Amino acid sequence: MKIPPLAIVAGLLLSGCFATKGDVEQLQTQLVSLQTSTSRAEAAQRVALEQAISQLGRVNDSLHAVAVRLARLQGDVQTDRYEVARQILQIQELTGQSQRRLQELRASVEERSGTSAPARAPGDTATAAPGPAQLFQGSLDQLRRGSTAVARSGFEELLARYPSSEDAPEALVYVGETYAAERNRAAADSVFALVVQRYPRSPKAATALYKRSLSLKAGGDVAGARAALQRVLRDYPSSDEAVLAREQLRTILR
Repeated sequence: MKIPPLAIVAGLLLSGCFATKGDVEQLQTQLVSLQTSTSRAEAAQRVALEQAISQLGRVNDSLHAVAVRLARLQGDVQTDRYEVARQILQIQELTGQSQRRLQELRASVEERSGTSAPARAPGDTATAAPGPAQLFQGSLDQLRRGSTAVARSGFEELLARYPSSEDAPEALVYVGETYAAERNRAAADSVFALVVQRYPRSPKAATALYKRSLSLKAGGDVAGARAALQRVLRDYPSSDEAVLAREQLRTILR
């Protein structure tokens, strides 16, 4: 325990020790020196404390600035992902329009080929069977009008007559779409799975898998939807659907 200087003086007086004038002056000098040292130490401590508080404030400001930049970066990344997905959908729509136009031209060529066939003998009422492009275009027109059953019948006829046609994979996808439009998710899921099974190397397989994942998610089967999306990434990593699948997986995992 630290003994105050005044207590030391009092103790000397009470003990009967008579100090000289020089001793008292020396003691006073020591007392002043001690008080000065104490004041300096307290001042140094105050300065050190103020510096520590200032540094802590700067650190907090830096952390806040980093947090703000990180939040902005995360927002920018999310915006970029959304923008990429939106652009992919636009590209798919434009590609779909081009494909539909090409389909219409092919159907027109098939129709003209049928009408320019040699004249039949009198009484021959048989008509030329429509080609795959005609069947596809006619069925797609029916689907756009909302006639899902008629459209499905046309797509199924195409698949039965021309199973190896380049239109067959997409026709089967649209069969699934007709069921989805009728809110028959079970049938739609089965057809989308059949597309992958029957035409695994077709680009439409990735489309069917992605559509199946959306259907499963809408039906509450999150695990099934996740598995379908992961398969898109695993089996068709270069497809447009892979980008969309990756974004959907982030949504599911949140």
